[in-house]
Amino acid sequence: MSSPVHPARPDQPVTLDRRTGPYGEVALREHGERYEIIANGCFLMDTSDGRSERLLVDAALNALDGARGERTTGASVLIGGLGVGFSFAHAAAEPRWGRIAVVEREEAIIDWHRSGLLGAISRDAQDDPRSVILHTDLIEYLRTTTHRYDALCLDIDNGPDWTVTDDNGNLYSPAGLAACVRRLTPGGVLAVWSAQPSAAFEETLRNAGFTQVRTEEIPVARGVPDVVHLAVRPA
Repeated sequence: MSSPVHPARPDQPVTLDRRTGPYGEVALREHGERYEIIANGCFLMDTSDGRSERLLVDAALNALDGARGERTTGASVLIGGLGVGFSFAHAAAEPRWGRIAVVEREEAIIDWHRSGLLGAISRDAQDDPRSVILHTDLIEYLRTTTHRYDALCLDIDNGPDWTVTDDNGNLYSPAGLAACVRRLTPGGVLAVWSAQPSAAFEETLRNAGFTQVRTEEIPVARGVPDVVHLAVRPA
């Protein structure tokens, strides 16, 4: 359900679209030269940089090379969260990925890419024959699909300790990580973006059966670095 938007002062963000759905409210805002996605009042991401989202995909591919001891080609990747489309576009620009699936539960975000203002970022990726956007909940998809992937790149929250909705916490639980293990091929890589490191999540990954668990920092323009939690399903 969409609600009307109202103009803001020049120094304030302008809400371009706001919708209420099964998971609460999601809004697209224009703030100067950037667009922002806000979910249930929580800032998710904007179009100002995209370095973290791109490095999430790169980190997964590099970890896959390391886990398999060779340069990977034709690998499949599942990206959890479409967002502003940086991860999706970056994956499609890498010829070594053989299949690219993106899971997004918010219909509004998919609309903003397919026919809206965010299409400029993801248009080439959407047109790529290797890619598909799946309108479904990531946790439900991981639990029910029979597809397996060489890499899972997950970016649906601000991290394991800072989720957008309470039920997203299930993804980082032992049951959620067990579903991730089942969806990975032997030697496959799980990469989880986070605004801050989490030692507790690293321990949960190890307890779930992952190996080569580590955290890589991603420098940002201001503030503390973002991180990517990496883990490998044993071969």
